[in-house]
Amino acid sequence: MSIQTDIKTLIFDWDGTLADSTAWIVDAVQFAFANADLSIPSAEEARQIIGLSLENAMLALNPNLSQAQQEKLILLYRQRYFQADQPVKLYEGVYAHLQNWQNTYILGVATGKSRRGLERALDDTHTRSFFTATRTVDECASKPAPDMILSLCDDFGVYPNQALMIGDTVHDLLTAHNAGAYAVGIANGAHTRQQLESVPSLAVFDDFEDFAVWLNHSLLNHSPQQTKP
Repeated sequence: MSIQTDIKTLIFDWDGTLADSTAWIVDAVQFAFANADLSIPSAEEARQIIGLSLENAMLALNPNLSQAQQEKLILLYRQRYFQADQPVKLYEGVYAHLQNWQNTYILGVATGKSRRGLERALDDTHTRSFFTATRTVDECASKPAPDMILSLCDDFGVYPNQALMIGDTVHDLLTAHNAGAYAVGIANGAHTRQQLESVPSLAVFDDFEDFAVWLNHSLLNHSPQQTKP
């Protein structure tokens, strides 16, 4: 679990990686299908689409949706999600690690959330100042397309092989692979360890704290390499 390049930027998925929001998303998905009079996905089925854009997610759950049904599902999902009273909460220890890492790395977010959803999450968690730039499906193609990572790397002036993507889904890890970036998986979010280990990554960790221990011991002392001119 070591790499031979200097990591200059850490790019985080949000839901299920930084924030304990998987159950919240599953609830909104099931609410949307129930209120659209469609077959309700199981919790496990709903977990599989976390990280995708809402358009891709709804079609993945029901490939036979009409355009009108897809639009209704997205509207219902957003109504449920944004009406929830509880604030977005980070996993334990995440805030302190981000606060520390901002002094060593360029931090970014690449998420399947909407821009509105991410802005709310940044405000709820008081983490906005930690991230140099963020990308959502409102600006870039849905995962696993490489666009979010490539766009962030352009902003940061680094090469993709100087970026490490941290995520809890296969979609996150494939996004990094498709961009030519490194990736690690966090196995306490939407997808299982077995699923995460089925696609390319440097390592899969049980939780965010295990990843943080590895990062602090494995990457901090790498010698600098050239950034983009």
